[in-house]
Amino acid sequence: MPAARTIQVFVKLLPSVLALRRDRKTWISQKKNEMDLEQFRKNARRALSTFISLGPVYIKLGQWLSSRADILPQPYLEELAKLQDSVPVAPFAQVKPIIEKDLGPIDEIFDEIDTDSISGASIGQVYRGSASGQQIVIKVKRPGIEKTVEQDLRVLKKILPMALRFVDPNLRYSAKAMLSQFIETVYEEMDYTIESQNLKKIKDDMKDSSQVIVPSVFDDLSSKNVLTMEYLPGIKITDIQALDEKGIDREQLVIDVHKVFFTMLLKHSIFHADPHPGNIAVTDDGKLILYDYGMVGKINNETRFKLIRLYLALVEKNPTRVVNAMNDLRMLTPGYNRSVIEKGIELSIGAMHGNKPDEMEVQSLMELANQTMSKFPFVLPKNLALYMRMASIIEGIYKTHNVDFKFVKVLKKILEEENLISRAYVEELKISFDGFAKSIDSALRVGSEMEKLRDEVSVYMKKRKPTILIGGSIFASAIFVGSAFLFQSSESLGMSGMICSGLVMAASVLFRKY
Repeated sequence: MPAARTIQVFVKLLPSVLALRRDRKTWISQKKNEMDLEQFRKNARRALSTFISLGPVYIKLGQWLSSRADILPQPYLEELAKLQDSVPVAPFAQVKPIIEKDLGPIDEIFDEIDTDSISGASIGQVYRGSASGQQIVIKVKRPGIEKTVEQDLRVLKKILPMALRFVDPNLRYSAKAMLSQFIETVYEEMDYTIESQNLKKIKDDMKDSSQVIVPSVFDDLSSKNVLTMEYLPGIKITDIQALDEKGIDREQLVIDVHKVFFTMLLKHSIFHADPHPGNIAVTDDGKLILYDYGMVGKINNETRFKLIRLYLALVEKNPTRVVNAMNDLRMLTPGYNRSVIEKGIELSIGAMHGNKPDEMEVQSLMELANQTMSKFPFVLPKNLALYMRMASIIEGIYKTHNVDFKFVKVLKKILEEENLISRAYVEELKISFDGFAKSIDSALRVGSEMEKLRDEVSVYMKKRKPTILIGGSIFASAIFVGSAFLFQSSESLGMSGMICSGLVMAASVLFRKY
């Protein structure tokens, strides 16, 4: 069976891989006259159908890829985003034994369960019910999902090296890292005890927010395979007609969505990484309800401030600092060409800012990520990949509402309220100082070697005085070249420049003395 499945998957995926290779090459070139966007979409729809036909693991893979702007062109992202909402469910008769094995007889534990699922995902499906008089939702893993996942992940590991022979080197690098991240995330999502912990942590983190509601968990009705939560009904975040009928301010709604998710990202240790429209509802008074905590991102303080530095550099139109922050975040592959990347960032920032340098819209920010990340050898570490997933899905919500919204204004307000901007500048100064200290250390080492060489040259000059001027010039030039290297490699460019000039002048004065 595994061999037959491997062949089946490879044969089904290969046409999409070859089409992606062609489309990606055209997309990266940005030659508009060669772009057939309708053909792009047609190929993307074929990929979508292929993922659905291959089953839950490949549906999950398609969902994961739907926000990977470093891998897929924009038309592919838009088509695969359709996998976010609904997946065909298994019959309740196949789900009932899973519940009863973990919790006991359904009739004794629950007052009732509606056997028609209210939503289906690649790993589990959700039902409404009641227990002890309270309205609840019960999330249950799909029948046989562990075996299916195990088998298909083995298949993916086998076919990926073969499939990558047909794609460009940059995509090869990103795809390998993506598969590792994907596998880790899938295993985490299959354990509902982990999801329960995620939910409780985010609920505690956001307890002071008046903008969001997180459901409670019923621990005695939950297990590794079953998760029971309170039922919190609301209007789907993208149901514009229903929201308008309730008089919800959709511009404020978009602002609140960004505030909630970017506060999680920039303030707390864990954030909801799967905010697709099926996972966000709105109460009648405009509050947000968040569902599904299987996919979360975790960013430590060091990474968080590096991310803030990146944001500030983009806002301040500083390509050098952008690349510095990206390098610190390990978003760049080894051996990257810094000058080429900086130029690409510079051009992208210019297009992104336009005539409004302080008001980057979400769409412009995501275009920067999509176009620039496709052109250059970037890679997304797991937690930053989840961050990009979260940000790109939220952008989709913004596009749906099409309201007057300025992303950077909201972001700045969050950073100011949490006192993060000043701390980020302190980090920037710290990094610059560390670079300066390294330059000083290098300069002192050069100075020490210079003293030794001076003593040797002094002895030589006493014997061969006619060569003084030539020797001095050569030595000064050598110092200048070495100092220029220090100058270019330092974070603190201005200070290093003064050190370099000082060394050159010192060398010149030194040899005039002889």
